[in-house]
Amino acid sequence: MPRISFPTPDTMSAEQRLVYDDIVSGPRARLVGPLKAALHNPALADRWQKMGALLRFGTSIPPRHSELVILVAARRWNSQLEWAIHALAAQAGGLPDDVIAAIRVCDAPRFADAGDAAVYEYARQLQQTGNVDEDTYQRVLAIYGEAGIVELGAILGYYTMVAMTLNVHQIPLPEEHPEPQLEIDMHDARPVLAELPAASLVASSVEMPS
Repeated sequence: MPRISFPTPDTMSAEQRLVYDDIVSGPRARLVGPLKAALHNPALADRWQKMGALLRFGTSIPPRHSELVILVAARRWNSQLEWAIHALAAQAGGLPDDVIAAIRVCDAPRFADAGDAAVYEYARQLQQTGNVDEDTYQRVLAIYGEAGIVELGAILGYYTMVAMTLNVHQIPLPEEHPEPQLEIDMHDARPVLAELPAASLVASSVEMPS
């Protein structure tokens, strides 16, 4: 059960309704996830949805890698709703099923593509240590350049905020994804952030830096 109420079209103020109409007429086509909570402050919701639309649909990063970064955030923060939506998007974007499955259960993903491995490590290290080692940084920089590597960090940061919002307000899974897919470790009856292992490259079997 959610911890807060969510504005509905029947209860929205004029300001909330303007933002709502903008959201459902855009690429999302519906109001889902953290924007349900953000609508309590329509100015926040408006800026939130515009930034989210830009980071999901308007960067130089292809869906294969933007969705990979989002999955790392979703798994790290145990966000059931974020995972449910973006695992399907990652699959549609071309991320291999075995990689998605490994991240879901916190196993070390085995990548055939060095670019995939570098992007995963960039997101994993930043989530778990607050920084990225020089080798991984330079690998990603060589792939995407300065604008792209900034975009990747912004995507990861935004979807971390999304995961935190979904978790703290206990925003429920949508009807089309009713079953939780992530197993969450607990300590003293509280969820523990997931630990994601380093990637490896199948072709070379050389482990990425921890």
